[in-house]
Amino acid sequence: QVQLVESGGGLVQAGGSLRLSCAASGRTFSTYAMAWFRQAPGKEREFVAAISYNSGRTYYADSVKGRFTISRENAKNMVSLQMNSLKPEDTAVYYCAGGGLAYCSALGYGCYAVRSRYGYWGQGTQVTVSS
Repeated sequence: QVQLVESGGGLVQAGGSLRLSCAASGRTFSTYAMAWFRQAPGKEREFVAAISYNSGRTYYADSVKGRFTISRENAKNMVSLQMNSLKPEDTAVYYCAGGGLAYCSALGYGCYAVRSRYGYWGQGTQVTVSS
């Protein structure tokens, strides 16, 4: 069992930066792929970024590629999302997610980006980008 708690959200002006963190409990964190999803008002929850269990692979949605960076520290049971050059359209509730996606290593982005593959979710943290 893994529990996830996000932090680091807030209000920032367009062009600014924020760093989201997700603290995980449980001894199996280092075996799980981790991801960030986001959900804007009235929209479906969408994939943002994912990282494999050993940080060997990272994947990004086209909308954030080059601006966001996902990373993890297995020794600290922590995953982070560094968000730079923020835009108003990045405004959303950001969710940390985890799951045993070892089978995705051969399938890549199309596997890691599927919301239903993740069995563990945090409560979300609000990010608001003003124009």
